[in-house]
Amino acid sequence: MHLDVRSDWLSYVDEIPRALVAANAVANLEALEQSLPHHHEKAQLLFTVRGVINCEVEDAVWIVPPQCAVWIPGGLPHTVFGSGEVECISLFIEPPEASNLPTECCTITVSSFFRQLLMRANALPELYDVDGPDGRIVSVIFDELAAAPVEDLRLPIPSDPRLKKLTDLLIAAPADHATVAEWASRIALSERSLSRLLAEEVGMSFGRWRRQLHVILALRHLSAGQTVQAVAMDLGYESASSFVTMFRKMVGKPPSRYLLERLRPALQDHGGH
Repeated sequence: MHLDVRSDWLSYVDEIPRALVAANAVANLEALEQSLPHHHEKAQLLFTVRGVINCEVEDAVWIVPPQCAVWIPGGLPHTVFGSGEVECISLFIEPPEASNLPTECCTITVSSFFRQLLMRANALPELYDVDGPDGRIVSVIFDELAAAPVEDLRLPIPSDPRLKKLTDLLIAAPADHATVAEWASRIALSERSLSRLLAEEVGMSFGRWRRQLHVILALRHLSAGQTVQAVAMDLGYESASSFVTMFRKMVGKPPSRYLLERLRPALQDHGGH
């Protein structure tokens, strides 16, 4: 079904007496335009058809590039933001049906088959026949969701004020490759204290945390059409190859392949076979 996401749809989806409610949205957002923090009783699977959407949940920001989805358990406050032309499909799932699904927020990979199921769900009547073909499609969707592989497209956000300041500094100047000691001095910490705080609050070393930020920023810019060379320069890498090496180590494949796998289904939908 199609919901007008500009209306009071958050309470509306919780009132629909079905295990699954699908909604789609197309929007041209201002740079990093944010929704208000909100929550709903039903769990949400937010799938990005095109563009890049970011979802802030608890103490982390989750990036949702094309052909990926973020899983948000029911009742969890979250904020959605993005920029440019974006299109997404959301599945809202009743708590009993989500009982065997992840209890924490996570990013999942959407296979071509699962993507077609999401498109089919988006065309379901609001009050579909639970005992008919539509009900069987919904059952298959739940099975595919439970089996979907998880990706770590998340930037942990620390709660310590000094680390929050560091986060802002790193986002504002991602090309600044100062040493850990230099970054620590900028927020009035010793290198040892910075490393200890990061380990306690985000469970990562400074180097891995910064590389995770670079992956998130890179996916945002690459999905917007920037070249690998341009992104590498923006992030302060000496060459495109050194950036690609970092990306492959973090994600498991080079950025061109990663984006192609996610953009190909959308291109096919628009006649780009």
